[in-house]
Amino acid sequence: MKLVIALIQPHKLEDVKKALFDAEIHKMTVSAALGCGQQRGFTETYRGVITEVNLLKKTRLEIAVNDEYVKPTIDAIIKGAKTGNIGDGKIFVVGLEKCIRIRTGEDGKDAIG
Repeated sequence: MKLVIALIQPHKLEDVKKALFDAEIHKMTVSAALGCGQQRGFTETYRGVITEVNLLKKTRLEIAVNDEYVKPTIDAIIKGAKTGNIGDGKIFVVGLEKCIRIRTGEDGKDAIG
């Protein structure tokens, strides 16, 4: 079992969701995040005051999958999120020690589904 964490551009969320659904991956958690990488933010002027914005809006996806779904999940995220520009995002794959479905008490591979 693995936890796939992806940080993507917010405007690419619909494309990533479509690619995941096409790959038969329907369960995910999505949240808003702030961060920066190589692009290091930008400066803007508002009412004559220069402001440095170095934390940019990102969307964080968390998807718990069984081992046989790790590669299709990663491929779908890349397919939906890739533009070829700096700031496309990152994908992290973390080992998942245990998963328990609260409703039924199932654990392990059965709990992920």
